[in-house]
Amino acid sequence: MAEKYQTSRNAEGFFFLSAEDAGLAVTERKQIEYLQDHLDYQQPQQVLALYDKALQERIFKTPVGMIYLKQLQDFLLNQAEIDPAKVRMIPVYQPCVGSPRKSEGLRSSANKTRKEQQRILRLRLSVILNVLLIIGVIAMFVIAIWSDRPNILNYRTAILNEYASWQQELSEREQIIREKERELKISEE
Repeated sequence: MAEKYQTSRNAEGFFFLSAEDAGLAVTERKQIEYLQDHLDYQQPQQVLALYDKALQERIFKTPVGMIYLKQLQDFLLNQAEIDPAKVRMIPVYQPCVGSPRKSEGLRSSANKTRKEQQRILRLRLSVILNVLLIIGVIAMFVIAIWSDRPNILNYRTAILNEYASWQQELSEREQIIREKERELKISEE
């Protein structure tokens, strides 16, 4: 049983800490074989583009993939038409000093730090959105108050003003009619 467990952690000449890592190494070996079959090494610019894409997207994570990246890097550095400054270094994402338990502690503290940063970003985003919403509500109230059209805030004043203007207009018309009656000497009987 223990022998089967250990063989499931062996892959491509490496002994991995988990069977998942070993499976990933096998998958990376298949990807490398596909790339080697389809990549035109006569066109170094194409190889450089693939190399940059693999680094950018972190396609290879196991030592199997890192060895292949190193082979691509060496190939590119030996090409006359490729500027060595354009060939990026291969980043190492795992600590190399310390025991696996120590690196797991580093990884868990890094995860905690990342989660804390995400929480802070969410909090900032929430505060910003709330401030924007408050500004929007205040702007709507200001527009509603200063608007000429009746709304829920100023409908009573608008209606009273409208009736007052009608009453003033009627009073003015009544005054004009009375003056005309006096001129024409029409009396009310």
